[in-house]
Amino acid sequence: MSTATPTLCERPVDTWRGMPAAQQPQWPESRALSAATGDLRRSPPLVIASECDLLRQRLAAVARGEAFLLQGGDCAETFDTVTTATIRTKLTILLQMAVVLTYAASMPVVKVGRIAGQYAKPRSKPTETRSGITLPAYRGDGVNGLPFTALARTPDPRRLVRMYQASAITLNLLRALTTGGYADLHKVHAWNQDFVAASPAGKRYETLAGEIDRALAFMNACGVDPRELHRVEFFTSHEGLVLDYEAALTRVDSWTGLPYATSGHLLWIGERTRDLDGAHVEYFSRIRNPIAVKLGPTVTADTALALIDKLDPAREPGRLTFIIRMGADLVREKLPDLVRRVTDSGALITWVCDPMHANTFAAPSGHKTRRLGAVLDEVRGFFEVHRALGTHPGGIHVELTGDDVTECVGGSTEIAFDDLGSRYESACDPRLNRSQSLDLAFLVAEMLRER
Repeated sequence: MSTATPTLCERPVDTWRGMPAAQQPQWPESRALSAATGDLRRSPPLVIASECDLLRQRLAAVARGEAFLLQGGDCAETFDTVTTATIRTKLTILLQMAVVLTYAASMPVVKVGRIAGQYAKPRSKPTETRSGITLPAYRGDGVNGLPFTALARTPDPRRLVRMYQASAITLNLLRALTTGGYADLHKVHAWNQDFVAASPAGKRYETLAGEIDRALAFMNACGVDPRELHRVEFFTSHEGLVLDYEAALTRVDSWTGLPYATSGHLLWIGERTRDLDGAHVEYFSRIRNPIAVKLGPTVTADTALALIDKLDPAREPGRLTFIIRMGADLVREKLPDLVRRVTDSGALITWVCDPMHANTFAAPSGHKTRRLGAVLDEVRGFFEVHRALGTHPGGIHVELTGDDVTECVGGSTEIAFDDLGSRYESACDPRLNRSQSLDLAFLVAEMLRER
């Protein structure tokens, strides 16, 4: 496994240029874009090849049914939330969910955050109109600003450099927290000493934490070396949407001569950019990272097989993940043929459920929201399909936050439509709050234990 820092290469992966590229910003000034991408090409990588290789090994275990993937974080990160408190609370809820899954299901959990790079978003429409005024749609802080003004909504290439800087700051803190003692398994109670401790999900978690304490005491009495409990493996991921940014941060590993996207450990292609003849699929086919593709209810098995041929021609376990986002109403109908055809082809794919995106609707107040009940039902349907086919439901991909927001309705804290306006803070799509995320983790743990 390579441990050397990748060397800079000006254009290691450029075959995508000139191909149709969906959902790209309309940069107003080419010289500013050239200056920004030039700065990025001269910048150190955010991640290195050996870390990406390690994640690919961990995802191979998931594909074989030996582990489970927990992937979660913000719908869209914002520059003004790059703070110690915000980053720590996101990590905390992922650690809590992983503890629930690992202990209750007796299965290793691969932990991947939607963090340190999730600053760009695809949009269903290129513009937004308010009170007769039409402006470009908000595409994430890495492209333009959320305020509805002409200045904020104009895409600015300098934001790409700010995205890199914000990602670097976030990664630095995550590495410190996950290796410096904060993620120590002996601190399972400390992770719960805030609002969630008084919630039904928090109380359930506290009971499990007590069981873990007793297990750790037993291990200590038996002389088991506790050093591995003081740190965790934690990886980062984001949608590889803005190709100018990803290409500028692509590096060739000096040991292997292979190109890696060094903006994050795992990148995924979205439902709106998975065109087989498009620039995103072409770019992703050239990088060595583990990669993923989101698949909605319109995907066909033939398209999925063609994506495998393009993105994973060597059929390497851990290379390719399919993130399923079909909705609670369609997952039981649409998923079986897809899984069956892919399995029959001999490809060993990591199957992951995204129960968020296809279950979004507008509340009476106008807020975009999701019902936790629908989220849980899609996960349940995902597991039912895999159980019937004898395949492994490899993981969940969830938009969540460690804060006490009111963006999704339902859950053990019983958030209603009337509550949405009290703490609706998302820059784009609604996220599960900490209590709702634990509700989900306990349900998934029960389904894993049933297997």
